[in-house]
Amino acid sequence: MRIMRSKELPEELRDRIVARHRSGQGYKKISAALKVPKSTVASIILKWKTFGTTRTLPTAVHPAKLSYRGRRALVKEIKKNPKITLAELQRCSQEMGESCRKSTITAALHQSGLYGRVACRKPLLSAKHRTARMEFAKRHLKDSEMVINKTLWSDETKIELFGLNSKWYVWRQPGTVHHLSNTIPTVKHGGGSIMLWGCFSAAGAGRLVVIERKMNAAKYRDILDKNLLQSAKDLRLGRRLTFQQDNCPKHTAKITKEWLYNNSATVLKWPSQSPDLNPIEHLWRDLKMAVHQRLPSNLTELERICKEEWQRIPKSRCEKLVASFPRRLMAVLAQKGASTKY
Repeated sequence: MRIMRSKELPEELRDRIVARHRSGQGYKKISAALKVPKSTVASIILKWKTFGTTRTLPTAVHPAKLSYRGRRALVKEIKKNPKITLAELQRCSQEMGESCRKSTITAALHQSGLYGRVACRKPLLSAKHRTARMEFAKRHLKDSEMVINKTLWSDETKIELFGLNSKWYVWRQPGTVHHLSNTIPTVKHGGGSIMLWGCFSAAGAGRLVVIERKMNAAKYRDILDKNLLQSAKDLRLGRRLTFQQDNCPKHTAKITKEWLYNNSATVLKWPSQSPDLNPIEHLWRDLKMAVHQRLPSNLTELERICKEEWQRIPKSRCEKLVASFPRRLMAVLAQKGASTKY
């Protein structure tokens, strides 16, 4: 329960309390006459006797445990190495002659706008990768909305039976944390998994294919042969198809390139290490969340539920993800080729 702070009495009323006290009136009589609690009357009179005034006194200001110079030095250390630990910062502070607790350092860093957060995992980008990403962004930033909407985005993903790393909340009583109904089952290596290939465009989700055994170039070509053109037809993308795929070796194999050329598919020259540019990554996340909410118990169920949930993806979601592509390109340019928030 939050305790509300009482309102301070006006100075004029405090002076009247002291005046009545000096005239010989007792606490009880002053309290009844001015309608002020007797404890408050006693407190004000004690303050007057101690300090000779009823005015609000300034609170004592404790000197900062960490000086301004010391705080700036710690901020400088963080800018050099954002992954530095609190214990290491504490040692740096001690070396400067300003020994203080970790909580003091944390509070000082909060004042400087710095907060400890879990680092986001992103693909490793070399200078060559960043340059390629910049060139790609500049080349396609002016693509028309029609061209973007006619693009068929594709990718593969693995879905584990019990492998989604997300938080689940339950309503439970104290002491029942380990009850079966309040736990989420986990097994080693996710309990098995399936590999999927899928595609989509602004018009909606295309085909979703379960990949049997290990994928190679020949199998990938067969997947394209049976699903790519049919997906484009189902989504009414027309003959002038632009196809997106990453630079996985099976995607760039000779037999794959020949198939794409023979079927008149224009392939986006995709920069390596760039999943943040592909809107299908968010669609995979949507699918995994939907599938694991249904708690499949075996791989057969997992496969069936994946296909059902893929078909339920609304066209509006696909449109929104594809519409984010120009913003992704602008984010790459703003980051000078580095990883983006996507």
